[in-house]
Amino acid sequence: MTTKHNSTIQGGRLLNRRDFFARTSTGLGSIALTSLLANQGLLAASYDPSRPHAPRLARHAAKAKNVIVIFCAGACSQLETWDYKPELIRRDGQPLKDGPAVTFQGPSGNLARPQYAFRPYGQTGKMISDMVPHLAAMTDDFAFVHSLTSKSNTHGPAENYLSTGNVLDGFPSMGAWITYALGSENEDLPAFVAIPDPRGVPQASVNNWGPGFLPAVFQGTPFSATRPIGNLQPPPGINPAADRAARDLLERLNAEHLRRNPGDENLAARIASYELAARMQLSVPEISDLTREPKHILSMYGADQTANETKAGYARNCILARRLIERGVRFVQLFNGAYASGGKLNWDGHQKLREQYDIHGEIMDQPSAALIRDLKQRGLLKDTLVVWCTEFGRMPMFQKGAQGRDHNPGGFTAWLTGAGIRPGVSFGATDELGFKAVEDVLMVHDLNATILHLLGLDHERLTVRHNGFDRRLTDVHGHVIRPILA
Repeated sequence: MTTKHNSTIQGGRLLNRRDFFARTSTGLGSIALTSLLANQGLLAASYDPSRPHAPRLARHAAKAKNVIVIFCAGACSQLETWDYKPELIRRDGQPLKDGPAVTFQGPSGNLARPQYAFRPYGQTGKMISDMVPHLAAMTDDFAFVHSLTSKSNTHGPAENYLSTGNVLDGFPSMGAWITYALGSENEDLPAFVAIPDPRGVPQASVNNWGPGFLPAVFQGTPFSATRPIGNLQPPPGINPAADRAARDLLERLNAEHLRRNPGDENLAARIASYELAARMQLSVPEISDLTREPKHILSMYGADQTANETKAGYARNCILARRLIERGVRFVQLFNGAYASGGKLNWDGHQKLREQYDIHGEIMDQPSAALIRDLKQRGLLKDTLVVWCTEFGRMPMFQKGAQGRDHNPGGFTAWLTGAGIRPGVSFGATDELGFKAVEDVLMVHDLNATILHLLGLDHERLTVRHNGFDRRLTDVHGHVIRPILA
């Protein structure tokens, strides 16, 4: 009688008597050594190229396991959302004394009051704009950072700076750094997923989720609820059994080729990426299938709306983000807004800010708030850090001859909620008009250092030698923003 064994390559090696004893003889010693190194914080954040997304230990106890970054592309105005400035209301229509005569796009006009009313919310009484009522209702759960500054007033470089810590192209994105350091808890999905807005990709495009000089396997995988990953399914007419047999043969050939070329990390990484792609043939269609979501969840997010297709599309992306987190994806970058378009497709409100923000606020508010509520009600928020951010802020004056605000890297707002965050606090401040950060002034590097810290990573020790320099996400800057931590 013949017995058919469906063993893995690794399992086949253990059936060999010599390999079995060689591997098991060092097993207990390796486990003991690993435990000792981990307890003393001496275990390096290295990775096996054949398993690049295997979970790895953090440097210190982590408060967060996963991250969702809600990135509002186009520079959402802090003055129309989170940064209440009553003095700006009182001085509406007046010139800014000693202010810049010319800003990024041209001559400055007069000071302009916020285009939406502000009112107090929650037990903290935090003043939030009427533009975002759903998020405003959750203000007691947020930690606001009002004193961020950027190194650039141009969208592309500023997006680079926020996502990679450098205004230039070619540097690893935050998600790439994090998955390089920590891996993932899911072997069938990418460790890092970027979800573009239904209206398109952001200005800096793939730079926001690129690997830079890290191994290419740590690049984010872009797909959304409406734009799935292409070429996952075999062409029509391919027999599933034959397809599996071909993949099994390919796996054995790859393993033999790797055995003959030991130490070839690029080969190992390439094999691993193809194997992940094969597993994604089953996992991605399932996770992207939102028909399994109950109607009340679709309604809570606004994904069932037919009058506003863009809002419904962004809402479905928010549901996808939650589903990815449920399955252990480490880092999810969720974009709201696309590329430069005169503010029609993103938050770049130069000419008709109120008219355009009426559209963008409606798209962003309810789905984003529902995502946080949904994470919370499922018990996922205790392990997930959610960050809302944008590349820079907006000027307190209108542009001359327009009804919109110019770029302002001198002071803007982000907020955080979830794992490790102290709720209901505000840190830092801009001046009385919202023009410049003046209290506890921060760089984007400080925000990124804080995100890494909550994941159990030391931003000063997470480095890679490249072109003679020890590169890191925070360059040579950055301090953890401890007052906002629980």
